[in-house]
Amino acid sequence: MATLAEVAQHAGVSASTVSYVLSGKRSISTATRLRVEQSIRELGYHPNAGARALASSKSNIIALMVPLRTDMYVPVMMEIAIAVATTARTYGYDVLLLTGEEGPDAVRRVTGSGLADAMILMDVELDDERLPLLRGTDQPSVLIGLPADTSGLTCVDLDFKATGALCVEHLAMLGHRDIAVIGEAPSVYERHTGFAERTLDGLRSRARELGIRVLHRPCGGGYDAMAVTLARILDERPRTSGFVVQNEQAVEPLLTLLRRQGRAVPEDVSVVAVCPDQVAVQASVRLTSVSIPAQEMGRQAVERLVAKLDGRGTDEVVLIAPELTVRASTGPAPSAAS
Repeated sequence: MATLAEVAQHAGVSASTVSYVLSGKRSISTATRLRVEQSIRELGYHPNAGARALASSKSNIIALMVPLRTDMYVPVMMEIAIAVATTARTYGYDVLLLTGEEGPDAVRRVTGSGLADAMILMDVELDDERLPLLRGTDQPSVLIGLPADTSGLTCVDLDFKATGALCVEHLAMLGHRDIAVIGEAPSVYERHTGFAERTLDGLRSRARELGIRVLHRPCGGGYDAMAVTLARILDERPRTSGFVVQNEQAVEPLLTLLRRQGRAVPEDVSVVAVCPDQVAVQASVRLTSVSIPAQEMGRQAVERLVAKLDGRGTDEVVLIAPELTVRASTGPAPSAAS
């Protein structure tokens, strides 16, 4: 591996000149800078990360805090994380992935140690314990998610409130008057996780405006949990003809149980899902769905964080408008069809 001294010798300059080209701390003539950069490319020189950090007070690292919980759909979280990492590399940053459920301690560790230049936080709760620490530090940060109070913060998220409203509007347009919402695991609501709460808020608000009856039931993952949840729903609201599912692990168990009960989709019941397109199109019935724009969320979060690092960014809330794709799982309500 080439050294700084070898780069200097190859370019015919002093080692200090190479260092100044790398750090940008002194003005170097264009001809000399181009010659040094050419030598760096030809020799494959990579500055030592530790030495570079000491010299510039920068690590060129972004910390991504993404607690991997058993009650969350990990593939979506990882798709966002990959989008963050690939976008960060285009701006010359690497990503430090923090997956533990450390909460405020993780924020303190990053801000106090200089591990990273900035932070992106995921799995945001409405009253997230990490937020007072973020507001109290000068280190730039962006949330992928929306807390109850966004003052002094930069947030990027799908507009989950509009997502819930869009699902109800679609089913109402088809004549469905009794709708059941199969939600995330109970612990997600107990933590007041932002995306789940906001979807439910938007769904209920729009349902009231349209005169639609809504029953919400959280659901754990797996067939058995879905069987219990569906039985409760049909016992309480036997005329339920529309389902909104915000729980990727419940999608296929729900379709299987409806089929076994002789309820055809979409002739007898309609199903709308809030899920990645891959889940929707690979289900046993291709699902009408609002997709999760994971790559867009990751990309926009990094772009706004880099703008902050460059002194250009301001605190803002970026909500991505939901898009509903109609597939084979929704149709007119039985009463409307007849």
